[in-house]
Formats: sequence, structure tokens, C-alpha cells
Amino acid sequence: MFKKITLKNGLRILFVPASNLESLTILVLVKCGSKYERKEISGISHFLEHLFFKGTKKRPTPLKVAEPLDRIGGIYNAFTSEDYTGYFAKVKSSYFNEALDWVSDIYLNSTLPEEEIEKERGVIIEEINMYHDHPMSHIFTLWKKVLYGDQPAGWDIAGTKESVLSIKRKDLISYRDSHYLASNTLICVVGNFSPKKILPKIERAFFKIKTGSPISKLPVIENQKKPQVILEYRKTDQAHLCLGVRTFNLFHPQRYSLEVLSTVLGGMMSSRLFSEIRIKRGLAYYIKTESVLDPDTGFLVTSAGIKNEKVEEAISLILKEYKKVKEKKISLNEIKKAKDNLKGKLALLLETSDSQASFFAFQELLEEKILTPEQVFKAIDKVDAKKVLECAREIFRPEKLNLAIIGPFEKKEKFEKILEI
Repeated sequence: MFKKITLKNGLRILFVPASNLESLTILVLVKCGSKYERKEISGISHFLEHLFFKGTKKRPTPLKVAEPLDRIGGIYNAFTSEDYTGYFAKVKSSYFNEALDWVSDIYLNSTLPEEEIEKERGVIIEEINMYHDHPMSHIFTLWKKVLYGDQPAGWDIAGTKESVLSIKRKDLISYRDSHYLASNTLICVVGNFSPKKILPKIERAFFKIKTGSPISKLPVIENQKKPQVILEYRKTDQAHLCLGVRTFNLFHPQRYSLEVLSTVLGGMMSSRLFSEIRIKRGLAYYIKTESVLDPDTGFLVTSAGIKNEKVEEAISLILKEYKKVKEKKISLNEIKKAKDNLKGKLALLLETSDSQASFFAFQELLEEKILTPEQVFKAIDKVDAKKVLECAREIFRPEKLNLAIIGPFEKKEKFEKILEI
């Protein structure tokens, strides 16, 4: 289903042929993100990602960067996370050459023009303002802060206004030269193509990629001893909250049990928390539970928008459901429904070339091991009520509880008192 090739310089290439697809996606990932940054250059991974669209030697202006794929109806973009940065082009299969030329050009040859750096500072600051003004998004910035505090894992991926204003061109060049290296880069191609025919083209396109040893990120420090609460006072009509627990990383044997557990709690419209908080009591419009696992961190969190005067009630109800799943086995029917839900969503997700590229490439980059969809389905099928109970008992402990709230609240003591499980 896929083929992995590692070149002599360490560059990894992942081929996922899919003759049934009309589209083709080229995704280039580099293993660096906000967790690799220092405080004074917080946000530099994201800043650099923006600047790769501002000009290359071959395409010296933002317009000339955008036009080639616009002319063929391509979809292209980039993204930054804590652990990686990605650049992709999705096109009609017959436009492979155009997509490869474009993505290799911005990845290897971006000139980082000084005038564009200055303009993009303002763009990124407005992006920071946009998310800050949107409590439903900003609550997750607070959530990371309460979990990890003042270390890279707790910082906003976009950085702060102060750090964005202080980053110089020389910082961007130095950061790129330290991380954008062959051994730190993965190219994934998904679609209707012949690996044998396109491999030489990729080798030529990325021939000039720098080599060397990338800089490692610092370990995340986690030493929580009791429940933690963080508040951000705002005169909102609705309070936004994140309530959850630290869990474990991507390599933990209970990862699929955790996914089933979070789905039972709040991953579906028929889940326990959606039924209790929205359908039965009408306390929220949105409420969901999700589990997020990274190579070195992980958490389960329930997020919701709650009527201000009902926040304490909602928190108590969420904690009540957390307590239930660690005291009593979930029924076989609920377990089966959650497992089928996870498998069904994954199957639907993988209908497109860009989603398949993400599925395969993220595994290779972060875990250096790839499971096919069928193998993931089998891993999910192995989860049973006993394993989910064991998982719940491991994570739902008072010392792992965390709460973040945006709303008209100034004193966190009343919230600390109800954080019991």
C-alpha cells in the first residue's frame, strides 16, 4: 500500500500509489515546530512557514508564487504545529511536475525578502489578534498554558506579539539552516502515479537540500501534584472552558483505549457528555471530548461553551461522567459504537489524497513506523471494556486534572474546590 525510500543524504520519500484517485498530493514535512524554539524566538517556525510564500529566486514575488498552481486549480497551503511544519500541493494527477516544481522551489529556494518579513509581522500579529478575539479558539491556548506553563509546549504556536516583532532575518535564516535538512525532511506523494517514474524527478528537485544533524527539542517538564486552574477574565455572554487530564504520549500501549474512551465521553452526538450537557439539560451549544497524543505529551480534554451562571454545574456534570467511567465498565454496546465510529470516520477521511498523505506521513515522521488503515482498525478492535476501564483509572486522578476558563470570573478558588474526581 505504501513504499518508503531513504536516500543517501537521509531524505525520506514515501510513496502511496492510489490509482482510483483523480487528485495527487505532494506533502513535505520537516520535523520542527514550536516545541523546538527558544523563548526569544517563539513563533519562528510559524513565521518561517509564512515567508516561504513570499518569493523564491525563480518566483520573486508572492504573486508569482501563487499563480502557477492557481492556473491549474491546485490547492496549496502550509501549516505549523508543535512538532512539525508542512507544505503541500494537491493537484490533478497529470500536473505532478508542476506541483513538484512548486513545492520544492518554496521549500529550498525561498529568499526571505526583508520587505516581506516586515509586512508579514503585521499579518501574523493580526492572526494572533484574530484567535485571541475568538474565545472558542483562544481557550486552547490557555489549556496548553495550564498544562505546561512557561516552556515550549505551553507557548502559542504563533508566538507572542513581542517575539514576532523581535525576530530578525538572520534568526530566520539560522533557524532554517539548523532544521530544514535532508535527514529532518519527509516527502510523501499520494495519488495516481508510478513510483519508479517519479523517483528520479524528486531526487533532481531536492538535490540541493542541505545535510547535517538537526537540533533536538528540549524535554517537556511535567510535575503536576494537584488540580490546576487558569482563568482569563472577559465580559462574555458565554463562558468557554477546557476541562481534562494529562494522559500519555503517542507510543503508549493504551493509545487506542484512550481514543475509544474519549469517543464514548464526547466524540459523538450520542456520546455521554453531549447527551447530558446539551440534549438533556440545554447548558451548551457545543461540547466535545478529544484525546491528543504527541511524541512526548498527551491529554484528554472536554471543551464547551456554557451559560455563565451554569459553569459550575457543567463542570460538576463533566467530572461526574469522568468518575463514572473509572468506576464501572462501559457497556459492550457503547464500546462497539465508539469503535465503529472511529473506524468509520477514518475510512471517510482517507477518501482524499491530501488526507492520506497526512495519515501516512505523520506516522513516519513522528513514530518512524507506519500502520495501514487495516492495521489501525485491528488495533481499535482489540480494545475492550476492561482496557478502557484500566485506561480511565490511570488518567482520571485528582493530580492530573486541569481547568481553563474564559469568562466573567475573577476568583479561581471556587473552581478549585469542585475539581474532585
